[in-house]
Amino acid sequence: MSNRFWLNDFAYRDGAILVKKTGHRVPATLGLVHDVFTWLSFYFFAESWRTWRFLTGHRRPTIAFYPDKPRPWYFIWPVMHVAGAKLIDDTSQADIVFHFEDTTQTANPVPQTKPGATLVNFACDDVSKTRVAEAWAKVAGYDLAVDPRTHTGRMVEKSELNAAHDGRIIEGPMDPLPGKTYQRLIDNEIEGGLVEDLRCCIVGGEPTITFRKRRPLARRFLNENAEVLIDQPSNCYTADEIDVIRAFCSELGLDWGGVDVLRDRETGRIYAVDANKTDMGPPVALKLGYKLRATRQMARAFAARLAPRRR
Repeated sequence: MSNRFWLNDFAYRDGAILVKKTGHRVPATLGLVHDVFTWLSFYFFAESWRTWRFLTGHRRPTIAFYPDKPRPWYFIWPVMHVAGAKLIDDTSQADIVFHFEDTTQTANPVPQTKPGATLVNFACDDVSKTRVAEAWAKVAGYDLAVDPRTHTGRMVEKSELNAAHDGRIIEGPMDPLPGKTYQRLIDNEIEGGLVEDLRCCIVGGEPTITFRKRRPLARRFLNENAEVLIDQPSNCYTADEIDVIRAFCSELGLDWGGVDVLRDRETGRIYAVDANKTDMGPPVALKLGYKLRATRQMARAFAARLAPRRR
């Protein structure tokens, strides 16, 4: 895949970097510069994997994306190259056809595919916060969402849009604002004045690896991690909880992506608060060696669960 033009996805406006596809604005700060250079070190290795596969010949499977192709910062990009998949444009000839569009809601039909092709994420057409809360309540049997007009006490207000990182804690009851959703406040504080988000990476509907993302309590809703550790889902959740996460992914139609499943310190319950079908990763704050380890593990799962078997 050619990356010559992916910088055209961004524009600089009024002191911020605009992501043209989603409309998100990222403040142009020294922190952003640091994150870019940190990501480039991982990108170097990812690009070497891609070059090596090109020189030595790709193994099966072939993969096509529709309607968009992923850029190098999406997790599927290094994973498919490590797995040996060959990217092609023609969905009618691909072994795997991956529905890829970085928007909260999509309405794309399944393109022409060949018999036996594996379809990924075509049933996942809505990852809004409201849809996530509905799916979680259905499979878990308890609610994440609250009615701000009747809820008394603290709650979280968020944008319905994916990856907005604009959550804030407010007091209810209150009238809801347009475009906002309201959730119970999950107490995921750990020692050291930090909160811990558990990002569960999904391959073929299965929890595969978990990133423990830690940040200061005062910055709990921002994507600015002080520390990231890699772990296995079995170390983070019970077997019954993993079954619920599987059921949640099935309810959303999520074959590949990332799910934030937080544990409430007071009740011990887990809550899926966010789902992303175009997951970026690994997290910037994760050490390079662990980024490479996580990518290899995801690639093994990709090959085992998504690549069609040869007859």
